[in-house]
Amino acid sequence: MSLFEDILAARGLTGEARDLFLYPDYARVHDPFLLPDMQAAVERLVKAHKDNEHIVIYGDYDIDGLTATTTLLDGFESFGFQQVDAFIPNRFVEGYGLTVDAVEKIAAMGAKIIVTVDCGSLSEKEINRANELDVDVIVTDHHNVAPVQPPAVAVINPKRLLMDFPDEYKNYILKPNSSYKGKIYPFLDLPGVGVAFKLIQALQTRLDGLPLGHEKWLLDLVALGTVCDVVTLVDENRTNVFWGLKVLSKTRRPGLRALMAVAGVEPEKVNARHLGFGLGPRMNAAGRLETAQYALDMLRAEEGLEALERARQLDTLNISRRSDQDKIYQAAILQAEQYAAYPVLVVSHPDWSHGIIGIVAAKLLEKYKKPTYVLQEMGEESKGSARSFGDLIAAAAIRAADDIITKGGGHKLAAGVTLPTKNIPLFRERVNEFYRTKKLFNQAALLLPREDVTIADFGDVHEGLLNELATLEPFGSGNPEPVIKAMGLLVTNQRRMGANAQHVKLELRDANRKPLQFLAFNAPEHFFVEPGEYVTVWFQPTVNEWQGRRTVEGRLLHLELTNE
Repeated sequence: MSLFEDILAARGLTGEARDLFLYPDYARVHDPFLLPDMQAAVERLVKAHKDNEHIVIYGDYDIDGLTATTTLLDGFESFGFQQVDAFIPNRFVEGYGLTVDAVEKIAAMGAKIIVTVDCGSLSEKEINRANELDVDVIVTDHHNVAPVQPPAVAVINPKRLLMDFPDEYKNYILKPNSSYKGKIYPFLDLPGVGVAFKLIQALQTRLDGLPLGHEKWLLDLVALGTVCDVVTLVDENRTNVFWGLKVLSKTRRPGLRALMAVAGVEPEKVNARHLGFGLGPRMNAAGRLETAQYALDMLRAEEGLEALERARQLDTLNISRRSDQDKIYQAAILQAEQYAAYPVLVVSHPDWSHGIIGIVAAKLLEKYKKPTYVLQEMGEESKGSARSFGDLIAAAAIRAADDIITKGGGHKLAAGVTLPTKNIPLFRERVNEFYRTKKLFNQAALLLPREDVTIADFGDVHEGLLNELATLEPFGSGNPEPVIKAMGLLVTNQRRMGANAQHVKLELRDANRKPLQFLAFNAPEHFFVEPGEYVTVWFQPTVNEWQGRRTVEGRLLHLELTNE
């Protein structure tokens, strides 16, 4: 077998599974009515359509929420709903999720239905208030669910099935031998925009205006929200992103065309990495610094000049976000050193904007190889963001401190918390105690790259392999870019690069003396090995283009010294 086929086999992609993965079939999308409460939601919206009722889409200020909001706005417009508005909460005013104040504002607007996206599963108090005001609520969400669902008309959340049928799923996918096949939804890791898209698919069965197949033009939004929310890119998510990237390459949306322009992304070459590191941060910057309404306005812009103005505004905000983030990160490092003995980092400061601290938490995790909680002290109350990895569930650690926090929740890898500022030291002790009770050891090793294949020489590492690996796109959570391990390599050259000599380029030769260049940015000190040493490396093959010349190189991920 070729090296490419070895990589596929290592990922369990053989036979029919191989073909379905390489060539996702949109026609095999799952039945939306297998999701909990989908039928009830559709019936209520069909009635609203008939009676011309006022509907408000209640979004979230991150990309998943913004793309989900736009998906519903566009879809409802196609179906001919006449009175539909969007309400995007401000991180610094309403905060995350549905709030009583927001519900009361929406009721005062004359709305009869609130459709939440990317939030609402735990909003019992807020939905009770909506009911008191004669406003029906339909929840579309993918976050953690409560043991008892809030009193909404419908709570469409695939995670409900994981709670109801815990033994029927593995890694959020229905087991092949499940007796519930065809009876419950087979894939549970949809993002918020994915759930919203399923609602549109369900409504297509009852309402005119969006013929079957035309919903594919919404997949540019679905792809953007899916990649940026870091859900697993397998099953239906992979299908949506695979086809969504093709839609994005020829998107009809002036806003997305303008955003790609300011981000320097060529539409015909757009890939998942461009979404996660180019488009996504610019959209998120609006909600982190001011209001996510700017990003929604960009997505909804109908004229090219307006779209370009909005996109440039997001770009400017993103530059400010990066500057603020770097300042917070440097200050957080100083504080983190004080708690070096703790397996879980908890740091806080009044000057750290809670719109940015989530990114800082991710950078601290990367630096210290520890789950991290970063908080902004806002007087008597503090708000924080968490990032985790391995076996520590970020939201579960917060739940272990339920008696000393105001609220909190989220995912395995990311979560949020609000608590009295005076309780931060106790919160630090509580989450670390939770970590120790789990008896978690060698967690940092889980952050090391895991090879798909091991090679002894560079013979199969060529541009043809890169072309084959491109068929595995889109890469992301659940479908990482393949990693190759190469052993017994002789270091023949080392070159330091960068203003502070922080980057390294190595020339390594295999047993047949065939050379290959390897590059690492912001390399750890042990990557700076001297000529004559022998090493084992973990890398991803890439193409370096310079002055019209293309050469295959390795993106160096990890390195270990070995004996000859």
